[in-house]
Amino acid sequence: MNWDDTTDTGAEEERLVGSVADREDQAVEAALRPKDLGEFIGQEKVREQLDLVLRAARARGATADHVLLSGAPGLGKTTLSMIIAAEMGAPIRITSGPAIQHAGDLAAILSSLQEGEVLFLDEIHRMSRPAEEMLYMAMEDFRVDVIVGKGPGATAIPLELPPFTLVGATTRAGLLPPPLRDRFGFTAHMEFYEPAELERVVHRSANLLDVEIDPAGAAEIAGRSRGTPRIANRLLRRVRDYAQVKADGLITREIAAAALAVYEVDARGLDRLDRAVLEALLKLFGGGPVGLSTLAVAVGEERETVEEVAEPFLVREGLLARTPRGRVATPAAWAHLGLTPPRSQGAGTGQQDLFGA
Repeated sequence: MNWDDTTDTGAEEERLVGSVADREDQAVEAALRPKDLGEFIGQEKVREQLDLVLRAARARGATADHVLLSGAPGLGKTTLSMIIAAEMGAPIRITSGPAIQHAGDLAAILSSLQEGEVLFLDEIHRMSRPAEEMLYMAMEDFRVDVIVGKGPGATAIPLELPPFTLVGATTRAGLLPPPLRDRFGFTAHMEFYEPAELERVVHRSANLLDVEIDPAGAAEIAGRSRGTPRIANRLLRRVRDYAQVKADGLITREIAAAALAVYEVDARGLDRLDRAVLEALLKLFGGGPVGLSTLAVAVGEERETVEEVAEPFLVREGLLARTPRGRVATPAAWAHLGLTPPRSQGAGTGQQDLFGA
């Protein structure tokens, strides 16, 4: 076996191991998902409104209205789509916007739906324009026109669809065109969770995973979960590993804090990437302002990664601000990293951009 063969085999083994790990994580996440609205924690208004929509549809013996769920990743949009299907006693079909690049892709999915089936379309804002336009008629009239042939001889053949419920999920509702948004009978925005709600999520998941955790341990994990149940469940699994290996299996505040320190999640929920962005902004650029592309190069990440993964949380925490001239660190960022702002910054560009008119 030559070195190339060895490298290829190693890469293949690494890919397979990663794939198995991903599947295991997905299996655990699926096991932790609530199965009905009564089990679903948080999002009180959304749950109340959605419950009315579904109960009314069941009372009429009709298919539920189309539902649009918007909000940050990890807040429960996929889980709610599955609950909608379960509450309506209907099967669910799951796909995503990036997977539908042609109108024919969508037509193939729609034409195979059963009556009353729930179609969950994740990242609906990333669907192609031709497919999006086909979806208008499908949602409103339960019909699509399939184009057969090309050029002057092309013919549109109408295809009737059984009534179905579309559940669209998006992290960027502003990118949806109004004609598509207006065709949803119920729209809901998912909010970030409060620490007390996340503590309930952690306790519920710990019970399902057969993990011993005390209230202080749950509070420690919840406080570092960035207001997101998916992150809370992920941190719980990592703390569980630490508790089993380094302690007696019981998760206390001290055990949770020690475990999360190993995984580089600080007391405020910042991870390695978050701190790298802040440290570059403060130490290399004096607190800013600095352009996003420059900041991304400084931390060795893609621009989109910094903008979509790190920035939203840092802005929400009041550690970073977006200004017309670039990204600027707030006084809270300097304090969080234990650094002292340059004397010139108070009268310089960063603070002027942040606090000036």
